[in-house]
Amino acid sequence: MRHRLLLALALCAWLLPVAQAQTMYKIVTPDGRIVYTDHPPSQGKVLKTLTADSAPATALPASAAEQLSKLQALRSGVPTGGVVLYSAVWCGYCTQAKAWLASKRIAYREIDIDTPDGLASFAQAGGGKGVPLLVANGRRVQGYSPAAYDQLFSRK
Repeated sequence: MRHRLLLALALCAWLLPVAQAQTMYKIVTPDGRIVYTDHPPSQGKVLKTLTADSAPATALPASAAEQLSKLQALRSGVPTGGVVLYSAVWCGYCTQAKAWLASKRIAYREIDIDTPDGLASFAQAGGGKGVPLLVANGRRVQGYSPAAYDQLFSRK
């Protein structure tokens, strides 16, 4: 068992991706449509530049953060199918994130990080700074920001 754990840790460390800030640009087209893109416009001006990694999040309790750091060593990758929201009952931003998803009629799977399986899944998805963590279309938004959620789902 110990040998398998060490092998899994080594494999996960090798697969661990480097976190990157995702820069988005808000552009208004000549016909008045708002478009979010990850490329700056070739013509015209940028109205707003958004970075998805700066959304506010509720910090994890020390005990959960400690357990999470242990579980992140077993990281196997980010889920790729559907929309997944990692949340906690005590998290105010999580409640806002769920309300935003409901208002847009976006189907999602909620994972409670206060359960052992939920915390393990949160670690595998690369969570760590806090909740909520929204994973959709192979992309992640840590924390809750309506603008960040808008830009994530405008790319479908």
